[in-house]
Amino acid sequence: MDFRTKVPIKEGLPKIEHSSGVFLIGSCFVENIGDKLEWFRFKNLQNPTGIIFHPSPIRKFFQRISNNEDFKEQDVMEFNGGWQTLEAHSDMRRSSREDCLQDLNAALSESRDFIKKASHVIISLGTAWGYIYEGRDTIAANCHKIPQNRFTRELSSVKEIMNDLEVIEHSISELNEKAKIIFTISPVRHLKDGFSENQHSKAQLISALHDFIDSSKSSSYFPSYEIMMDELRDYRFYSEDMLHPNKVAIEYIWNLFSVNWMTDKSINLNAEIDKIQKALSHSPREENSAAHRKFLTELQAKIEEIQKKYPEINFS
Repeated sequence: MDFRTKVPIKEGLPKIEHSSGVFLIGSCFVENIGDKLEWFRFKNLQNPTGIIFHPSPIRKFFQRISNNEDFKEQDVMEFNGGWQTLEAHSDMRRSSREDCLQDLNAALSESRDFIKKASHVIISLGTAWGYIYEGRDTIAANCHKIPQNRFTRELSSVKEIMNDLEVIEHSISELNEKAKIIFTISPVRHLKDGFSENQHSKAQLISALHDFIDSSKSSSYFPSYEIMMDELRDYRFYSEDMLHPNKVAIEYIWNLFSVNWMTDKSINLNAEIDKIQKALSHSPREENSAAHRKFLTELQAKIEEIQKKYPEINFS
């Protein structure tokens, strides 16, 4: 007997290869996938302006790129001795306005260049709850620990989220009409919003995304949220905070993603790369011993063999 139900997953096309370029943006879950791509040496660029949970600031990010709209002085603000924008994560916080603008616009430029050549764009939506800063009409990507009473919280409607998704798809197609977009909903629970509120939020995202996907020709859906909620419906698959998937859950979801979205050649190659990556991470007991020198020589030979066959793979 099978004591669990398995989430059906539609095979993804076109497949991802190591020669592909994969751009990733969205919630912290997309970084779990991005870190796997990085480990297996796929060409990737993830969250260049930091984690973004809500679809609205993700839309704004792609609009800036497709419209060549750089950040200007009025787009950044000073708080507690640092400069940041409400459109990006606090990772982009800098000590001066000039440095903040320079790094934000460098991230836009890098993203634009990468997406133009990318084969796939992966977008993870985290929440439909948005926070609007006083005097503005746009949802913040991050509140930067600014007092909560300076924000208004609102739940985006299915119609509003669908509009965000349509603009995201259009903006990406303006940059690269061949890029395949893979949407997913983060399985991370946003319980700071409340238990019922988190479910309501995820329901809004699910309804909007499925309605959108049904009419889209360039976007697909990968069911990360459904896998976590149904196949892995047990707290042993959560990290200590009981909110985020743990390593076992991430590995399970990654394997399902690989089987459905990657070529057989890349899946087989991942096994070889994994061995090399683990060997590179190995800490020797006797660094200058003959055995360790032999180990390094054999490892370098394996690396050179893979790079000769697949010059797009870089272990540095």
